[in-house]
Amino acid sequence: MYYVYILASATNYTLYIGVTGDLIRRVYQHKNNMDPDSFTAQYAVHKLVYFEQTTDVKSALEREKQLKGWRRSKKNALIEAMNPQWKDLYPELLE
Repeated sequence: MYYVYILASATNYTLYIGVTGDLIRRVYQHKNNMDPDSFTAQYAVHKLVYFEQTTDVKSALEREKQLKGWRRSKKNALIEAMNPQWKDLYPELLE
């Protein structure tokens, strides 16, 4: 399984879009600043606000590229359709 995901800063001002084969592990790495030089560490982008899954890595990478090309308003609408309160979805993954 592959995941396209969006992380947000605490204020929802800054977004990060990524792809992974292990969503729980990858978000854990972001939240714990495992790479202190990364974008997510530098801008404190740690809240998982959106994700979708696919079985095909190529389609996941294409979707990531597509989302990165969208205007901010369209990204916001996508997030709000799944997660209207912009809450951190990571704890739910651990249940």
